[in-house]
Amino acid sequence: MNKTININLGGFFFHIDEIAYQKLRRYLESISKSLSEDPQGKNEIIADIEARISELLSEKITDARQVVNEGDIEDIIVIMGQPEDYAEAEEAYSDASYSYKRNNTSGKKLFRDGDDKFLGGVASGIAHYFDIDAIWIRLGLLALFFGAGFGILIYIILWILLPEAKTTAEKLQMEGEPVNIDNIEKKIREEFSNVSENVRNVANQASEKFKDGANEFSEKMSQTFSAKTKKNNGLQDFLDTIGKIILGFFKIIGKFLGVLFVFLGAAIILSLIIGGFSVGSLEFLNIDGNYISYPEFFYDATLPRWLLTVSLFVLVGIPFLALLILGLRMLSSNVKQVSRATSLSLLGLWIIALLMIIFTAIEFGTTHANYGKNVVKKNLTISKQDTLTVKMINNDEIYYKHNLRRSSRRHEVEVDSKRMVYTNDIRIDVNKSNTNEGYVIIQKESYGRSSIRATKNAEKIAYNFTFSNNELLLDAYFLSNIKNIFKDEEIVITLFLPTTSTIYFDNSVKSFLYNVTNENNLDEDEMTNHYFKMTNSALVCTDCATEKEDDEDKKVEDTF
Repeated sequence: MNKTININLGGFFFHIDEIAYQKLRRYLESISKSLSEDPQGKNEIIADIEARISELLSEKITDARQVVNEGDIEDIIVIMGQPEDYAEAEEAYSDASYSYKRNNTSGKKLFRDGDDKFLGGVASGIAHYFDIDAIWIRLGLLALFFGAGFGILIYIILWILLPEAKTTAEKLQMEGEPVNIDNIEKKIREEFSNVSENVRNVANQASEKFKDGANEFSEKMSQTFSAKTKKNNGLQDFLDTIGKIILGFFKIIGKFLGVLFVFLGAAIILSLIIGGFSVGSLEFLNIDGNYISYPEFFYDATLPRWLLTVSLFVLVGIPFLALLILGLRMLSSNVKQVSRATSLSLLGLWIIALLMIIFTAIEFGTTHANYGKNVVKKNLTISKQDTLTVKMINNDEIYYKHNLRRSSRRHEVEVDSKRMVYTNDIRIDVNKSNTNEGYVIIQKESYGRSSIRATKNAEKIAYNFTFSNNELLLDAYFLSNIKNIFKDEEIVITLFLPTTSTIYFDNSVKSFLYNVTNENNLDEDEMTNHYFKMTNSALVCTDCATEKEDDEDKKVEDTF
């Protein structure tokens, strides 16, 4: 059982037990001894310290009958700092200026700022250390989060390792200010002023609520009084009941929409976080290709791909973040509104991301605005009595395909440590030569911002073929720059044969033949593994009749 003492601290009365009182008295005496002997300066600082302790105790003591114990005093000492924190390193008193000259022995240290925090105060603490605005640190961490995927890991590690600046001395060290009398006094005055302002605001709000409550009570009383003096109006009661039902219905709809907004916003944001972490990690590990699929306009863009990825995530994420906050506010009135500074910062980021995406989309549209082609002609030394054999071959080391087929699908491949586009979009046609010589024309087609640029893109398409011993070996694929992956590039191969010459289509060219005119009216997939002679009008199959007669004979036998 301890004896309690009534004390006046900073203009407030407190009940304090004797042990806590002795501890507080020794603490204040130690601070007083560490200060200068100048009565004016010492008294002002001691008064500020006592006022600050009084405010902290007022926050702890919720009941007027509650007694301040030793633990409360120890908590106050932790927040205020030890007496040695108030000791000055070196001072000299000046009668003319009543000032002290001290050496700044304290260095800047890294802490978490608990007074200016969005999550854990890591960004604001780093901003204090490097003397820059906290918004840039937050943007940097956000870029690391979306771009590299490990920004959140860095934040969590720093949150765990960095201590929070709680005492006055720690806050001064965080800001790079020397721990001396002037700065401690200034810091205490600022904190005291902030607390006083908060108390004043709370008091004003309480006063306004009290006034509103009094007015509402007065209104209800007057309505009750008037209801007693007037006859009950049945129609009015019916309308009031209908109004309450409609209002309740809209409240239910509002709650339902709030749940929907929260679910939708949380799902999209969580998907973006998982997707951003995955994409960032894969790029950081140099894993690309089929594992990551980017939008079309990301290719051949001026802006770097990581910046476009961050912009796309911000463009989608911020509206759904606002939707999530709106849903939470619809469900609970206790959810605070986002501060004006944060709202403007997010709006600015969203507008910047939108402008980047619009610029890239317009740029992507210009890359498909003009058509260009490159034509290569190669003579084929075949006579009118020769037979030309046409085959298609693939390079399985670049991209393996079990069945060679014409397709407009593009594949990202790596050739000689360089990323390129592999595609089988090749068409083969056969026409009569206007001369007595045979030749082949390779027409490569592409698109670009201008006709000249499109033609250059077509020239850069890599395609090969060989001709030897009346055998034409055509590549079943072509390679192009990775930036042209969505430019609908293709190759058209046209064979020109002299009359009476013969051509044989290997089965490998089956799906690559396109609109080949023949007098037998055969489809392209029926022309393979047959011999065709070039006439003045079109190709004529020389071995199809026998096969056709055999089929007819077989049908006749089946009938009998």
